Amino acid sequence: MPGTNLTRDEARTRADLIRVDAYDIELDLGSAREGGTFRSTTVVRFSATTPGADSFIDLVAPSVEEITLNGTALDPASFADSRIPLPGLAAENELRVVANCAYSNTGEGLHRFVDPVDGETYLYTQFEVPDARRVYANFEQPDLKATFRFTVTAPTGWVVVSNSPTPEPVGEGATQVWEFEPTGRISSYITALVAGPYVGVFDTYENGEQRVPLAVYCRPSLREFLDAEAIFEVTKQGFDYFQAKFDFPYPFPKYDQLFVPEFNAGAMENAGAVTLRDQYVFRSKVTDAAYEARAATILHELAHMWFGDLVTMEWWNDLWLNESFATFAEAVCQAEAPGSKWPQSWTTFANQMKTWAYRQDQLPSTHPIMAEINDLEDVQVNFDGITYAKGASVLKQLVAYVGQDAFFEGVRAYFKRHAWGNTRLSDLLGALEEASGRDLKAWSKSWLETAGINVLRPSVVLNTDGEIESFTVLQEAPALPAGAKGEAVLRPHRIAIGFYELVDGSLVRTDRIELDVDGPRTEVPELVGRHRPAVVLLNDDDLSYAKIRLDEDSMAVVTEHLGGFTESLPRALCWASAWDMTRDGELAARDYLSLALSGIGRESDIGVVQSVQRQVKLALDSYTDPDWREQGLLRWAAAAEEHLRAAAPGSDHQLAWARTFASVARTDAQLDLLAGLLDGSVELKGLAVDTELRWALLARLSATGRADEAAIVAELERDNTAAGQEHAASCRSARPTAEAKAAAWASVVESDKLTNYVQEAVIAGFQQSDQRELLAPYAEKYFAAVKGIWETRSHEISQQIIVGLYPALQVSQETLAATDAWLASAEPAPALRRQVVESRAGIERALKAQAVDKAAGAAR
Repeated sequence: MPGTNLTRDEARTRADLIRVDAYDIELDLGSAREGGTFRSTTVVRFSATTPGADSFIDLVAPSVEEITLNGTALDPASFADSRIPLPGLAAENELRVVANCAYSNTGEGLHRFVDPVDGETYLYTQFEVPDARRVYANFEQPDLKATFRFTVTAPTGWVVVSNSPTPEPVGEGATQVWEFEPTGRISSYITALVAGPYVGVFDTYENGEQRVPLAVYCRPSLREFLDAEAIFEVTKQGFDYFQAKFDFPYPFPKYDQLFVPEFNAGAMENAGAVTLRDQYVFRSKVTDAAYEARAATILHELAHMWFGDLVTMEWWNDLWLNESFATFAEAVCQAEAPGSKWPQSWTTFANQMKTWAYRQDQLPSTHPIMAEINDLEDVQVNFDGITYAKGASVLKQLVAYVGQDAFFEGVRAYFKRHAWGNTRLSDLLGALEEASGRDLKAWSKSWLETAGINVLRPSVVLNTDGEIESFTVLQEAPALPAGAKGEAVLRPHRIAIGFYELVDGSLVRTDRIELDVDGPRTEVPELVGRHRPAVVLLNDDDLSYAKIRLDEDSMAVVTEHLGGFTESLPRALCWASAWDMTRDGELAARDYLSLALSGIGRESDIGVVQSVQRQVKLALDSYTDPDWREQGLLRWAAAAEEHLRAAAPGSDHQLAWARTFASVARTDAQLDLLAGLLDGSVELKGLAVDTELRWALLARLSATGRADEAAIVAELERDNTAAGQEHAASCRSARPTAEAKAAAWASVVESDKLTNYVQEAVIAGFQQSDQRELLAPYAEKYFAAVKGIWETRSHEISQQIIVGLYPALQVSQETLAATDAWLASAEPAPALRRQVVESRAGIERALKAQAVDKAAGAAR
């Protein structure tokens, strides 16, 4: 039985048979404050190419009350297995379905949230990949586009927002009715509905005669923190940049951005009604990196209005057409848009996105950018570092290969040719080939249709005078991880090579050449005879997607002077290379710690600083020799306190070090400092111990046993908000007692009552790296429970549990053996298997790194 799954073959068969014209959808949300179910009525008009054929429409609902096809009533009992059979279709068809659909607390379908601050109910939809069918009956696949007209009954006084402009509600009494105009032809997964007593701020984007209404919404309890002007500023920069580059006006009648609670992703590109996680409404001081990340998300979703919404992939194997392009677009817009506050966005991209891609591409589940998606379960676990980050990296490489002007010329032709339609990879490549004059078939096969990552190393030979006698770029194609499909391949790369010299203690670029690299060896004759610089940096400016290594002499200089690069991007590339070497077991974790301690103090880019801080903590927790780990953690905690005290008062660096120190403090004196900051008996000049920082301090005090239940209750009384309740749940599950762990486990595994955010918080608190012995018994419990979790919970909820509760802290051969035994006996579904196999790979990598670190320690 298909359950909630849908195969590609089924979708292709249905698309060959059916063309959808329009949906009329009526939703009665009048009882939303009470929860339970809501009435959903769908009338869909569609044609069939083969009259008399049978098909089906999708629906996930507790019950169906009425099914009428072409005036004939069908038995509601025919609804089963998330499908309604449609027998004997006519050439032109009208279907009416009346169902009782369920509110969600998992962030899927129509999510219902009650704000503890005001007691009000707030709703929003999240439909990607296949969850529009949780709200109305529809043909749930991206290539069956249609127009959608929503009519919504909701409590009087609410705000109701959808894809079309919001009409004036009609009616008197406890409820009113909003009748929206039909949308353009779009896919079901980008339809949207947001309802509740949200508050809005309004503006208009103006460009010549063009006027696009803009709005930003949030809950009233967050209104004081909503910096709408800054959000509108970034949005308008995106409108200017994308419309100029795409030469296609914004295709929808308005643009709303709605910050909604308990949102599973960063944001969702609903046409004209983008939903974003409301943690982007910052309640407390955050670093500039957080504002940059929010701006990137805003621009990512705006780019989707063209790439994904106006032009949509035919099937989910081309999901990268949506996500890779939007990820590339967010970075290039921030780098180039006039007035952008983050022109260093390519540094952030190299430091974060590429690191994510490199990590994902070395897992057993690695796959080509153009992935093979056989069914919906495949795609639901495919929103990963390949689809987003590697795909965007490869697009950046393509821009370097064909030139930016030709790239955007091809994109403009693609939009004009396929507006409101569906496309495949060949459609985009064809437009780019026409614009650039290059044959991209071989490029596509190498970059989009194969998995794995290449490594580039320089080979520098000097003559007796110290000049370069030969310079060669060596390319390797490491074997794909065991279990991965396909074979490793060497690829063509467009790269730059940078020469850097030490000038008054700073590393300054003195020369740069750009060239094509192909095959295992690429000679670079133009460098012969030159003086060897202090540092040779392959892939300077980060044009290609490849792991880079430094030669021995360059590595020695970088180790001592990493913070000395005058530009942020080469620093980020060297940090990323060092981290990748640590993960690969080429650099001992204790040496990565030493590198971080020597270089991070001179790192000015706050995003890079925060990434290195996270990576050091991971290295210490997972990649160090367990016998040395505590020594390393003590060094890192002491350094964090030192940097905290030395940072400029009120600076981003001060806040970043405060949070890092709060996560690793371990001595009595260090924990006393945390407690003093929390109770106000200790002050550090410029450090605002605000709401979020207070919770960070309390989390560590709870995990170390220094804070009890009374302290958590007292802090929750100060911040009895949704976020406060999540933090309190995390603090409780972090406490170092058997009782706390048992309660946390039961609430997540043995019950399904927690909302998605509270469950996420409990899992985060549960997994404490200082509590390995306390957590050891849960490894066996995990393998006993995990298949049942997958089979009985929704995708988002089950994925949280499967990945979050995997015994990743139990780095041992025993954990590998237990995982292998489960994989061999449990017969897991492919998507479940993938998640467990990816988690297992983390153990395998950690064991290798720990052995390297142990050997490094023994050699000293």
